[in-house]
Amino acid sequence: MTSAAWPWISTVARVGLAAVFLIAGGLKVTDLAASGRAVNAYQLMPYETAKVVGAALPFLEITLGLLLLAGLAVRLTASIAAVVLVIFMGGIAWAWAQGLQIDCGCFSKGGELTGGRTTQYGLDILRDVGFLALAGILLVKPRDRFSVDNLLMGDA
Repeated sequence: MTSAAWPWISTVARVGLAAVFLIAGGLKVTDLAASGRAVNAYQLMPYETAKVVGAALPFLEITLGLLLLAGLAVRLTASIAAVVLVIFMGGIAWAWAQGLQIDCGCFSKGGELTGGRTTQYGLDILRDVGFLALAGILLVKPRDRFSVDNLLMGDA
């Protein structure tokens, strides 16, 4: 791949990953109690802790999304996003291994599955691996087009 293509590939990865975090956080921020219940459904921490994590999570996702969308501190933001994605995948793998029947809560209110719905843990993890690949591109090639980083450090 030519070096001229990388800034464009990184731009697509940055905007795509920004959209993921903005959508995920935006869907949860309107009901922080439901976000807390979704975190609690994983049974990884006490309920009071899960409520706090669930309430904070949408704001973290939105912050990551906005930083990525603006292209500010891209490598650092992608690093944090990658860690968050690995934690999400670990949580999904935990729920799967424990036989929990929950919606991951990634792009929904999450919680116990009802109405004959079935888990899709494998697809959820595969999807997150794809998002992790976008973060990986930004870790390796953080310089792209149309970003605040370019205004501060010069064009890619």
